[in-house]
Amino acid sequence: MNTKRSRWRRWGDLPAGAPGLIVVGLVIGLGASVLQKYGNPPNMGVCIACFQRDIAGALGLHRASVVQYLRPEIPALVLGAFAAALIFGEFKPRGGSAAILRFMLGVFAMVGALVFLGCTWRVLLRLGAGDGNALVGLGGAVVGVAIGSLFLRSGFTLGRATGQPYLAGLIGPGVMILLLVLLIAGTSFKPGQAIFASTKGPGAMHAPIALSLAVGLVIGFLGQRSRFCTVGAVRDLVLIRNGRLAGGAAAVVVGALAFSLAAGKFNAGFASMPISHSSCLWNFLSMVLAGLAFCLAGGCPGRQLFLCGQGDTDSSIFIAGAITGAAICHNWFLAAVPDKMVDGALQIGGPGPWGKVAVIVGLVFCVMLGILVRRSPDNRGAGEMSP
Repeated sequence: MNTKRSRWRRWGDLPAGAPGLIVVGLVIGLGASVLQKYGNPPNMGVCIACFQRDIAGALGLHRASVVQYLRPEIPALVLGAFAAALIFGEFKPRGGSAAILRFMLGVFAMVGALVFLGCTWRVLLRLGAGDGNALVGLGGAVVGVAIGSLFLRSGFTLGRATGQPYLAGLIGPGVMILLLVLLIAGTSFKPGQAIFASTKGPGAMHAPIALSLAVGLVIGFLGQRSRFCTVGAVRDLVLIRNGRLAGGAAAVVVGALAFSLAAGKFNAGFASMPISHSSCLWNFLSMVLAGLAFCLAGGCPGRQLFLCGQGDTDSSIFIAGAITGAAICHNWFLAAVPDKMVDGALQIGGPGPWGKVAVIVGLVFCVMLGILVRRSPDNRGAGEMSP
């Protein structure tokens, strides 16, 4: 019995190797493309930031009527990771380090993502579909993560997580189960609506619930086992010259590209890309902010969901901050608008004045955080303000 269990655990560790990570990346790229084919918004098969924004709208936290839907992919990613953590004995509730700072990092990570119009996952998916603006966003994200990695190297820390009550670790997965119940039961504040649901725009575009759940559960399971992280790919290259995670991130692009070419959906260019804007400066700066915030918080948006499934309450706090940030972005008109055609002429989108201010404020916050919060003198990992 012990031998069988040992073999089962060794099998579960296979995705953590470089070949396994490449397979996981391909699954994400292909799975997201399949969701796009069957109803999810174009070039947005699985975008963690966009889908958290839609959930915020569905819950009434913002009233942008075109981006409101209880996206089942987000709960499925957490619950897939939760299942993997339970099966392989890695569900270990922990947390309690710098909660308010993690919350604020979640807010500003979302500001960056919604000014760019996508998280680090969507950068890769957009790149695989031919959106040239994703190259600019990718460059910004790499710069942001590299800056964050340098802060980590110089002693930045939000403190060491400690063990938490078992119930605390169940809160994140429990909330995700509740969201799924609300969606599947068709809970409504108005007839025919699951909470609030868009009737047009990106929020009204979604794959069948069963397909979204299946893809999300598989990605969540594999993501937890592999430690897949788009931010960690750059961080590890900077800190330890290890490209293992980078192979997984590159595989997402390959998977999305392969599907786009096979389906005849590949469209290279910069202007008028689906749910995208071609304001290069703000595409770059917004992703510098997102990459920096994700790096300081300990992982990309997908990794935060996987950690939540493992019982990490710090990641749950970050996710709560991200959903709050999404609500702020749309209530305060910080989010960018995509390019569009007006009377036959291309109108370049991008953020408005307050969205630009929010990006700058977020960058200042993250840089000051990276400079001021350091490992304590006793070297036990607790963060404190440097003198």
